[in-house]
Amino acid sequence: MESLRRLSFVSFIALLAYFAFLASAEHHVQQFVIQPRPVKRLCRTHQSITVNGQFPGPTLIVRNGDSLAITVINRARYNISIHWHGIRQLRNPWADGPEYITQCPIRPGQSYTYRFKIEDQEGTLWWHAHSRWLRATVYGALIIYPRLGSPYPFSMPKRDIPILLGEWWDRNPMDVLRQAQFTGAAANVSDAYTINGQPGDLYRCSRAGTIRFPIFPGETVQLRVINAAMNQELFFSVANHQFTVVETDSAYTKPFTTSVIMIGPGQTTNVLLTANQRPGRYYMAARAYNSANAPFDNTTTTAILQYVNAPTRRGRGRGQIAPVFPVLPGFNDTATATAFTNRLRYWKRAPVPQQVDENLFFTVGLGLINCSNPNSPRCQGPNGTRFAASMNNMSFVLPRSNSVMQAYYQGMPGIFTTDFPPVPPVQFDYTGNVSRGLWQPIKGTKAYKLKYKANVQIVLQDTSIVTPENHPMHLHGYQFYVIGSGFGNFNPRTDPARFNLFDPPERNTIGTPPGGWVAIRFVADNPGAWFMHCHIDSHLGWGLAMVFLVENGRGQLQSVQAPPLDLPRC
Repeated sequence: MESLRRLSFVSFIALLAYFAFLASAEHHVQQFVIQPRPVKRLCRTHQSITVNGQFPGPTLIVRNGDSLAITVINRARYNISIHWHGIRQLRNPWADGPEYITQCPIRPGQSYTYRFKIEDQEGTLWWHAHSRWLRATVYGALIIYPRLGSPYPFSMPKRDIPILLGEWWDRNPMDVLRQAQFTGAAANVSDAYTINGQPGDLYRCSRAGTIRFPIFPGETVQLRVINAAMNQELFFSVANHQFTVVETDSAYTKPFTTSVIMIGPGQTTNVLLTANQRPGRYYMAARAYNSANAPFDNTTTTAILQYVNAPTRRGRGRGQIAPVFPVLPGFNDTATATAFTNRLRYWKRAPVPQQVDENLFFTVGLGLINCSNPNSPRCQGPNGTRFAASMNNMSFVLPRSNSVMQAYYQGMPGIFTTDFPPVPPVQFDYTGNVSRGLWQPIKGTKAYKLKYKANVQIVLQDTSIVTPENHPMHLHGYQFYVIGSGFGNFNPRTDPARFNLFDPPERNTIGTPPGGWVAIRFVADNPGAWFMHCHIDSHLGWGLAMVFLVENGRGQLQSVQAPPLDLPRC
């Protein structure tokens, strides 16, 4: 009898804890109104597409366990969809957002409510448009705090400072894209980088808008750095200050110190910064890491970290003292970029799959489409060609009459095929002198099927076709473990011996070393259609993408939920 009473008491306490958890979870209801608004940068005003009139868009602040209902109302002239980058969307691909993959876009004058829950995730993520180049101005931070009573695995910072790195074109980004699509050439590079929407002191007509972050001596803050740039990896640093890296892509890391981070498009990195320098003004700055033999925006964006007790100049020229500028790596400093990435480790032992059910090998890289008339205005790529990109020589084409997920759910034929190759159709020296006969990919809308709960390993191999390059590869619906990387061609006989299966970093976006490879593992425990693509938007538009179709498991809790009634139609 006494043991029964003790068991009942324990059960009662557990029940109380469960109800306390439910009570602490919040439901967030918001509207995102997509609308053009005048935005002035670099001396000129453009009618930029914004969310709620803000650029960047609103920051969403939630906790692990919260649910959200965000109604997107499209008052712009373009179709649009919104992706909640890094949110797993368990059994709920309908809220993921990439147009023609999990939904048809929201047409002008229409709306759609994204309903989703934060399940066992915390940290820094972000949201952005997933329709052509609209994400150049339609993006914002998504900050997930731990559940109430759950501490960070590091000392609590005094406060958070979101840092959104972006790119700015001195014209309508959709016109930049349209021109590139017509000519087949590379899109014009951006005219500026931005920090929280502002270019900073080094650009024309920008000094007055430079972002300033006040800080108290001795204060420790957490910078939540997000690379929302369209097409560029970036180095980021703060003059005379060290960072302690504590998180990447909403996954905690073993802390380590560095003076600079490299962050690819789509990635997030949290760093702690302590104001332990002489009171003054210090630039934080970002500029390109460019691993390709290709044009890029070689400018530098800045903001100012300003101690509240910073001295001012006296006498003539009275006013604030000039900020100190950081030492940034050269634009082609692959050694620094690689050294930073290689230091990342999961904060404790990681639950990495030890056995592999699906062993996949994907080449990722650029290509060229030959033209029957090389002198055509539509063939302005190298030597009268059109640029392309591919995975395993398959250049992805978005469907138009329905989304992949809707067609899959409805059993509708003719939208996609499930014959994406698990290995390259032709093996070759991927990082060597590649025969021109292998430069032209095959166009198609191809997916690869995965069984529910399969242990998946993918080796992503960069190629030297057109140019070697760091490709930041993003997988929707999943976090994965980065178990190894290297330069040159992956060697399946010797390289797996170096895999880190103990504490590899967990990410949702990972760059392929230029002229090298990276290996990832994950468990396919989220049924649905999930996009995998390069987060350099020029490359995505050229076809550097594919889709995983993860089959349902057993029962309702392992199956895709029914689509919402207001899901947009094509």
